[in-house]
Amino acid sequence: MAQPQGQMILRDPALFYWILIPITVVMVLTGILRHYATILLQSTPKKQDLKAIREQRNLLRGINLRTNGNHIPLSSMVSRKNFLVQQYQSGAYLKNPEAVGQPPANPMTDPAGMDQMMNMVKGNMAMIVPQTLIMGWINAFFSGFVILKLPFPLTIRFKSMLQSGVNTRDLDVRWVSSLSWYFLNLFGLRPVFTYILGNDNAADQMSQQMQQMNPGSTANMFAPGQDPNKMYLAEAENLEVAAGQHEYVLEGIEDRMLALL
Repeated sequence: MAQPQGQMILRDPALFYWILIPITVVMVLTGILRHYATILLQSTPKKQDLKAIREQRNLLRGINLRTNGNHIPLSSMVSRKNFLVQQYQSGAYLKNPEAVGQPPANPMTDPAGMDQMMNMVKGNMAMIVPQTLIMGWINAFFSGFVILKLPFPLTIRFKSMLQSGVNTRDLDVRWVSSLSWYFLNLFGLRPVFTYILGNDNAADQMSQQMQQMNPGSTANMFAPGQDPNKMYLAEAENLEVAAGQHEYVLEGIEDRMLALL
């Protein structure tokens, strides 16, 4: 029985050198430039007040107890929970206890909030402007080119992702257009940037967006306009629920170990 032949396209071998390699090199250099431009655009962090640091770290203390409470006995978990809940409800860790019950301050008048928002705007500009220029450059010079064929089969669902800018219905899904190669580089160069710039780099666009969407992962746990007292009360309720669902991971460890012998 004859084997089905794959789809063949006669294309100029120079496309590999004049389209694929330039796009890849430009994407790598743009990521490196974005990393150093982000560092230069970031304002010097101001020294935080001691009460503000205490306010943030004690909320993180409750989150860590709730997350890792199963690694300590129930009695230890309950004693720590009772202490933290009492402190949270009394407002002992608040930076400004007199502001409880008052509407949150306008973030536009808060210097720390303004600095945080300006850093976010600068970071977004460092991502948007280069990508807009590269997209225009690719659309102007490389639009409609098919530059390579993947060596493994794919389903038809990948066609719209791999053949952007090439409106052909019968083209094999393994063929990759120049515009799609740009998107593949955009999402697939993280290991390259990590190797060149280290783990904590600003060249990876996706990690920067995830960091901005998750402000709790940054040094400042309270975003502008958030009420720390409400966050403390919410964490106190979470600790009460976690204590009721506590399961000590080392419960009966002696019998379990002896059963394995």
